[in-house]
Amino acid sequence: MIDLTIKQENLEKSVKRCREKNIIIPTFEQMIDPSKTPEPIKNRLKNLGLWDVEPTNLFRITWHNEPVEKGGLFGGANYIELPSALTGVDARIMCMVGKYFPTGAHKVGASFGCLVPRLVTGQFDPTSQKAVWPSTGNYCRGGAYDSALLGCESIAILPEGMSKERFEWLKTVAGEVIATPGTESNVKEIYDKCHELNATRGTDICIFNQFDEMGNHLWHHEVTGRAMEEVIKKEMREGDNYAGLVVTTGSAGTIAAGDYLKKQYPTSKIAGCEALECPTLIYNGFGAHRIEGIGDKHVPWVHNVKNTDMIIAVADEDCMRILRLFNEPEGRKFLIEQGVDEKIVNQLGLIGISGIANIIASIKFAKYYELTGKDIVMTVLTDSAVMYQSRIRELEEERGKFTATDAAYTYAGSIEGLKIDHVDELSYYDRKRIHNLKYYTWVEQQGKTVEELNRQWFDESYWTSIIEKRPEIDKLINEFNDAVGLLKELK
Repeated sequence: MIDLTIKQENLEKSVKRCREKNIIIPTFEQMIDPSKTPEPIKNRLKNLGLWDVEPTNLFRITWHNEPVEKGGLFGGANYIELPSALTGVDARIMCMVGKYFPTGAHKVGASFGCLVPRLVTGQFDPTSQKAVWPSTGNYCRGGAYDSALLGCESIAILPEGMSKERFEWLKTVAGEVIATPGTESNVKEIYDKCHELNATRGTDICIFNQFDEMGNHLWHHEVTGRAMEEVIKKEMREGDNYAGLVVTTGSAGTIAAGDYLKKQYPTSKIAGCEALECPTLIYNGFGAHRIEGIGDKHVPWVHNVKNTDMIIAVADEDCMRILRLFNEPEGRKFLIEQGVDEKIVNQLGLIGISGIANIIASIKFAKYYELTGKDIVMTVLTDSAVMYQSRIRELEEERGKFTATDAAYTYAGSIEGLKIDHVDELSYYDRKRIHNLKYYTWVEQQGKTVEELNRQWFDESYWTSIIEKRPEIDKLINEFNDAVGLLKELK
């Protein structure tokens, strides 16, 4: 749970550090609605690049950034609607765009959601402790970025098989980068490294584990969920229906947005997606795959499984083929010839590999429920193709040049030809089966209790109490900023 116990001595150190580093912390309310950002902060942002390691960019941890590389302020939530000419289904698939967050991925929000409760309570001391960010990719990038803004040391942990782009950028920001064995499906190895660091470095580190930190759940429920609601309200026409949210589970932070949306649209559904090559949720299986950053072989502690309606498995080969279709010249040319608007084709670079998996799962979701043009499906583009240019080059080296024939084959087989296989609509006991898998990771290996595991299933107040922390956290952030004193000087 989110502990808001104050540790006064450390809190005073954090206040001093933020005063020295010119840091003002945004509230959840401001991340939800950045129009509430103070005008002097907005004036500073006009001269900053989106990725600049500058504390004012904390106020860009929002879905509402102007989609420019430098100097942008705020507008509507960033999203694109994929047309039927591209998806092959009538349902309206709306994709939230993560590229326009600092670091180019929305995971910077999840890392901030985990960090800020401990920072403003003094449970984390940035003057003496290194922040440890265990991840399968983008989360540790977001955490290292947040740490750099705070002027504190960070340790980024991610599998050695992740894309070159991630490692190259991390080396410029993180104090230490640890590559663990395997790829995105090797999460236990990340936990093992955290245990090792705890044993050898003790109180010199503070581990922010996205898989069990409820700040991850809270941030997405409140910030991502409300941004999606904004898009739904904007796009919904008379007689339309919001059908559900479809996302790869990964750390199971983003899926919390579906919990929020179910409260607003009670008939809507939540579908979790995973790699068919590592089908932990759908088949209790295991394996390795190429859908970078989604994590698997376990059920994250922060996943409210009882609220999940469906599991969809996606073949990583389809993702690899579509990555080329969306980014190679012959692929884009083919899509335009098929009637996809050129403006949409030019935006396909906004979609990374996990975003492609989300789109495939959304198409399968639409086919399974026989959705029509009056149905809206929400999903997320966590990052963009910028993070996977090395993968595209590797695919060309493995398979040769991507031709018009390859484009036609990919579209026919990996989009138009998608079926409703490897889709599991969950009953009560299907959900409980998945929930019970938490026992093996979290109780046997990570020290959680059976009592709390049962509370997650039987006690709805367990999850609502997390969301109810937001006003208290915002109050602590405001008090923290007051103690730092910089905000008053801006007025």
